[in-house]
Amino acid sequence: MNAPPRLPPIPESELSEAQRRVRDGIASGPRGGVRGPFDALLRSPELADRLQKVGAYVRFESSLPAPLSELAILVTARHWGAQYEWWAHRRLAEKAGLAPAIADAIAEGRRPGALQEDEAAVYDFCRELHETKTVSDAAWGAALARFGERGVIDLIGTCGYYGAVSMVLNAARVPLPEGVEPLLFP
Repeated sequence: MNAPPRLPPIPESELSEAQRRVRDGIASGPRGGVRGPFDALLRSPELADRLQKVGAYVRFESSLPAPLSELAILVTARHWGAQYEWWAHRRLAEKAGLAPAIADAIAEGRRPGALQEDEAAVYDFCRELHETKTVSDAAWGAALARFGERGVIDLIGTCGYYGAVSMVLNAARVPLPEGVEPLLFP
């Protein structure tokens, strides 16, 4: 991403009270700081606050185990070509226990080989949802059988939240950290 960010961090002295409140709430929560889409989102503090609460749920409280949640996030980031999201969650996915070969395959635009049944259910469901705007009965049934109704809704919520985050990151041109090279998605 060579273009300058469209919505860089707002200087401390220029933050409104509402922006400061939301920023402080994000920084003191489970994320431990304000980065990624949140500097841009602070332009609409109410939206930023509501989205960050959804994000805190899908990332830290979802019924899906962390490796599967991170798999859904990677599928979403890849679908949107969201470089920052990919960079952040590739590391988190591996830390959570997702095999690096799975992330490599997703980055290359192909279905990972040797997926466990729960991984295959997540991958197929998310890929279909993004690519076809719905899911087949087979993908629905596999996810429902593995994760139940709550898990299916949490999976949809993860795709939806990280789709919104990816749109913010891409449209606002949120840069990768210094020294990080963008991944060239095929």
